[in-house]
This record gives sequence, C-alpha cells and structure tokens, in this order.
Amino acid sequence: MLSKHTMVGAALAVPLVVGGIVLASNEGTGQATATAAKPPPPEVVVAEVVTRSLAENAEFTGALAAVQSVELRPRVGGYIEAVRFTEGGLVKSGQVLFELDSRVAEAALARAQADLHQAEEARTLAERRFERAEHLVGQQALAQGDFDVFAAEKAQSGARVEAAKAAVRAAEIEVHDTRVRAPISGRVGHAIVTQGNLVSGGSANATLLTTIVSVDPLYVYFDVDEPTYLRFAGAAGRRADGRVAPAPVRVALTGEDGFPHEARLDFLDNRVDSKNGTARARAVLPNPDGKLTAGLFARVRLETTSAQPTLLIQEQAVGTDQQGRFVYVVRADQSVEQRRVELGATEGGLRVVRKGLSPRERIILKGFARPGMTVTPKMVAMAETPSTEGRQP
Repeated sequence: MLSKHTMVGAALAVPLVVGGIVLASNEGTGQATATAAKPPPPEVVVAEVVTRSLAENAEFTGALAAVQSVELRPRVGGYIEAVRFTEGGLVKSGQVLFELDSRVAEAALARAQADLHQAEEARTLAERRFERAEHLVGQQALAQGDFDVFAAEKAQSGARVEAAKAAVRAAEIEVHDTRVRAPISGRVGHAIVTQGNLVSGGSANATLLTTIVSVDPLYVYFDVDEPTYLRFAGAAGRRADGRVAPAPVRVALTGEDGFPHEARLDFLDNRVDSKNGTARARAVLPNPDGKLTAGLFARVRLETTSAQPTLLIQEQAVGTDQQGRFVYVVRADQSVEQRRVELGATEGGLRVVRKGLSPRERIILKGFARPGMTVTPKMVAMAETPSTEGRQP
C-alpha cells in the first residue's frame, strides 16, 4: 500500500515538475521575443548649423515714389491743335507734347517786331540830330538848353528801342509756349485735354493737360523705428555735410523672392514722430530699364551693422508651440534635446538664428523625434535639403 501511494504521489509530482519546466521555458521565450522585437532608434534627417559672415539687417515696409513729378499746364491759353505723344510712354525733356493755335501769338510777334524796327529808326534819327547839335554847340551856334533837348531825345529813343526789344522777346516766348514741352524726362500719363479744346494758361488755375513722373532713379520711402534711427542719426552715421551716410538697402516688390533690387540710403528725417516712434527714411533705387513705377508697395531691408559670423538654419527645422519657436538638437550621444530659439530674417533661403544655437550643432530637419529619445541621424547639408518637406514635431 505504501508502495502504491508512493507511486501515485510520484505520478502526481511529475506533471508539477514538468509543468514548472514548461512555465520556465515559456518565460524565457517571451523575454527573447521582447528583446528581438525592440525597434532600433528611428532615423531622422539631420544637418549641421551653417555659419556665414552676414551683416545685421532690419526690415520695413515702404513705397516707391518718383524723384520728380510734374502736372503739365500751359503757359498761354488757346485751342489745342494736336497731341504729340503716346499716352503712358516715355518722353524726353524738351519734347513737344501739345501744340496750341499759334496764329494770334505770331501776329503779336510780328507787331512787336514792327514796333522795334520803328523804334530803331527813330533812334537813328535822334542820334544824327544829336551829333549835329553837338557840333553846333561846340561852335557856340546852339544854346545849351536846345542841346540838352537833343541829348534827351537820343536817350529816350534808345530806351524805346530796348522796350521794343523786350516786347519782341515776350512775343517770341509766347509763340514758343504755344508748343507745350515736357519739362522733365519720364513717363507721361494720359491726355486729360484733347485736340480742339480751349485751354487757359499763365496762372495757378491753368488747365491741367497731363502728368509726367521721372523713371530713373526712383525713391523708396519707409519709416524706421527708434533703435534704427539712433544707429544712423549719430555722428558715426553721418557724412561731413551732416547728411546720412549711404548705407546699403535691398528692396523687394510684391511677389518677389528675397530682395533682388539694390538701393542706397539717401535721407533720414530730422525728427522722430512721437505718436508712433518712427522716422521717415528714403533710399535711391536705380531703374534704368523703367520697369518699376512710382506707387508700388515695397519691402525694404536696411543693413544696420557690418558683417559678422551668423548662424543659419532651414525654416523646416523650426517648430512652434505656445511658448514660442524651437528646434530639436541631436547631442553627441544621439539623444534629442528641445532648444528654444530666437530667429531673424531670411537670408539666401535660410533663417538667421539670433539666440539658442551654437556653431556646428546638429538639428533635425525631418523625421519623428521627441525630447529625450535616441535617434539614428542621417547627415545632409543644410542648404541641400528641400525646404518643402516639413519635419514632424
């Protein structure tokens, strides 16, 4: 009986032992599976911060304006006989734009010329009479009082000739002014008054015929803030004559990438507006091909400091949250760190970094990452990575 119970106990004990072995075997297999299933660090696209020698800039908004602008009005009145320009085209200084009926002015000129000829003949006669009187008075054959009369007649005849010459000159000017000419070179507007219309001239209320604006160069007007004003208003930013030094300016128009147009700072106002803390500034923008025109909106970049080492990154590397902007930096041990950054303007497709990064640091451009996790960096050049592909923050 004892032997039987012993055998039964042994039989009952075997499954427990076997069961223990089975359980231990399953636990080891699970650990191995967990170890085999652990994924490698995710691969991310990483680039090294770029360092370039750049000048510090400030950006403003402004508008283009003509250096010269003219409202063309006639100096004399009359009927318009012809319009001699293409509306919206370029004209040269002195070019005839309108022709007025000149017949009345030409008749007045002929009359003035006749009066001049008459005055010259009268002067000739007076001079001859004076010469005879002078001879007679020398022989004491003419009283001094009579001689004085001849001398006065000579002087008066000379004055009449000068007056007649002035009248001729005035008549010539009036005839000349019946041809209305462009006072400046530039682009002309539309003809406000056309052929056959009567216009008045010679006063502030003279008829407006058209407008002309100069084309090359143009002015760029913009308002600068107080810190920028102070940088240029001091002695270091002034020339010997007191005017502002011609600092480099870059200009961009609506729809243009970057700042493709070069200009030079030309003027800084003599005061700052206390209401908004800005001052008017002006730059001169060359426009030799005449493609630009007054009134266009412009973005202005003003160089405020000399060139110095500057850090740049791609815009796609920057993330944003409620606390501001940040980038993910890959440390030497391949772990990820979130770094707050202060950004500046765009330069050559890259964004200036004012604070937050150091030279040669690596930042993530593309790929999934979180602070503290380990990643597998795939290094690329900062400027070669397409900026259209965003990084998942």
